[in-house]
Amino acid sequence: QVQLVESGGNLVQPGGSLRLSCKASGPAFNTYTMSWFRQAPGKEREFVAGNRRTGDNTYYRDSVKGRFTMSRDNSENAVYLQMNSLKPEDTATYYCAAGRRIILSSLRSSSAYDYWGRGTQVTVSS
Repeated sequence: QVQLVESGGNLVQPGGSLRLSCKASGPAFNTYTMSWFRQAPGKEREFVAGNRRTGDNTYYRDSVKGRFTMSRDNSENAVYLQMNSLKPEDTATYYCAAGRRIILSSLRSSSAYDYWGRGTQVTVSS
C-alpha cells in the first residue's frame, strides 16, 4: 500500500512559478512509476508528466514541455514538479499517481495507476 500526499499548490500570476511536491509512504518507492496528472473543472483528468524509474526518460504532455520539469528523489520517497512560465490554462487540481509494471504505452492513462493523492490546487490568474 502506498500513500501519496501532494503539496505546493497556490494562486500565482501568469508567468510565475510553483514547485509541487509529492511525498510517498510505503515500501519500494523506487520500483513505482510516478506521474503527475491534473484536472480542471468540467474537464477530464489529463497526464502532465511521468517517470517509470530513476534514470529512465521523463515524459511530458506537449503543452508543458519546456516549462515543467519533473524530478524524483528515491532517498526522500518524493517526486517534484517544477512549473515555470505558468499560464491560466494550467489552472487545475494536480494529482500525484503511482503504479507498478506500467508499460510505456500506458504511462499517460490514468487507469494504469493504483495509487493517487488527494491533489493540490494550482490557480494561475492575475
